[in-house]
Order: sequence, then C-alpha cells, then structure tokens
Amino acid sequence: MTPATDTRRSLVTCRAAGELLALDVGSVERVLRYTAPRSLPNTAAWLRGVIAVGDRLVPVLDLRERLGLAATAADEASRIVVLALASGRIGFIVDAVDDVVAVDPSTIEATPPVYRGLAREFVQGILRRDERLYVVLDAEHLVTSQERLALGAAVEELQHGR
Repeated sequence: MTPATDTRRSLVTCRAAGELLALDVGSVERVLRYTAPRSLPNTAAWLRGVIAVGDRLVPVLDLRERLGLAATAADEASRIVVLALASGRIGFIVDAVDDVVAVDPSTIEATPPVYRGLAREFVQGILRRDERLYVVLDAEHLVTSQERLALGAAVEELQHGR
C-alpha cells in the first residue's frame, strides 16, 4: 500500500430529501432495509422510535427532519443507517444509501459560514466529487448530549417496561 492510499478517508454516501450526504465509514455499524420503528411516546418529532438490532433496542431518528429538510414517506430505497457512536448506537432514516467512497481528506472543504448554530456542529465540511457537492456530517454531533440522555431514558423505559 502506498503512503497516499493510507491517508484516504472512506465515506458512506447517502441521500435525504434530495440532499447528498456523507458519513465516515468508521461510524457506520450497518445499513438496514427500512422497517417502521416502534413509536416512543412523548419524544421529539424527529425521533421515529426504536428497532431491535440483535438483542439491543436502537433509537431511530429521521435524518431529514433532524437536518431541517422535508420529510417524505419511506419507500423501497429507504434505509436505516445504524451508527456506532461513543454514546451508543443510533439509527438514522435516509432515502437511500448510494456508495462507499475513498477520498483524499484535502478534498473536503471547510464548513461554509452559511451553516450556523447546531447545524455548524454536525457539518464537518463539503466534499466535491464528480461535479456534485456532498455535506459531510459529523455523526458524533448529530445528537446533543441532552438529547442522548433523553433517548437513553426513553429506550431504558421501554426495555424495562416502566
């Protein structure tokens, strides 16, 4: 392997509400065909519910709504991308998963100033590839620490029937 190949970054590319997105392949545990999550009461609109992955319940969020994009009904191409984060597993509904690409990290441009507030926290940059622009997301920051606590409590309550 050449030194140039060692520095490449692998990204999973996906689509949500017509937007091209990318996530670091290291944070993606698996990609599942869409199945409707079990609803959780009294939670944020973008939290769709939970699914069982192995013996664990994984909260599922609608990435479109999380990013402030128009939500659409799931179809045959829809997927749930399960991310393995430092705080645990979280699933995100996307319209489609397209590819895994290896890119030179220098091709990812800095986050433009148009992204502000929470959006700036979870956007790592913009990737130009094949005349397309992909928003590279920081999986660890898609959910705030307060939201993670609320997700954990909701899943815990469901698991233990409280």
